[in-house]
Amino acid sequence: MVALTLRLCVLAGALLAAGAAFAQAGAERGEVQIKAAFLYKFGGFIEWPPRAFARPDASFTIGVIGAEAIAAELEQLTAGRTVQDRPVVVRRLKPADALSGVQVLFVGRAESARLGEVLDAARSEPLLIVTESADALAKGSTINFVQEDNRVRFDVALAQAERASLRISARLLAVARKVVTSS
Repeated sequence: MVALTLRLCVLAGALLAAGAAFAQAGAERGEVQIKAAFLYKFGGFIEWPPRAFARPDASFTIGVIGAEAIAAELEQLTAGRTVQDRPVVVRRLKPADALSGVQVLFVGRAESARLGEVLDAARSEPLLIVTESADALAKGSTINFVQEDNRVRFDVALAQAERASLRISARLLAVARKVVTSS
């Protein structure tokens, strides 16, 4: 009887652990989906200068560095869709890759250690830089994802947008968690 009770306790503990792992995986999957949706939707609330596009018929390109799950989700989400009447292309990038032709650059947590290097390479481009790292706005990011009350939110640095010659819609700023107006 004691052995049966012990086995049931072990089984119950294993099921609880598996359930917690499944819930955590579900939460991570949800976070990936939300961030991918934000990255796609941001394009409709930003005005890029004409030099951001090589040709009038150029695609709208979202580059992703250090976040394979988000890149995969974006590819699925944007298939056949447009941003500002341009077909959407998702490019998986490495930190040393050229950024020309990219309008949105997402730098994932996996590249946090090299964030400064990536942001330095992007400074001369008309590029919306989106990150998910602590102190990313201070390092040069335009939008940074944050977790607040188990929700994905974002902060915006207006000075970074101005340096990149981007105009951010007041409607997007209204839903930001925080808008930083000075550098």
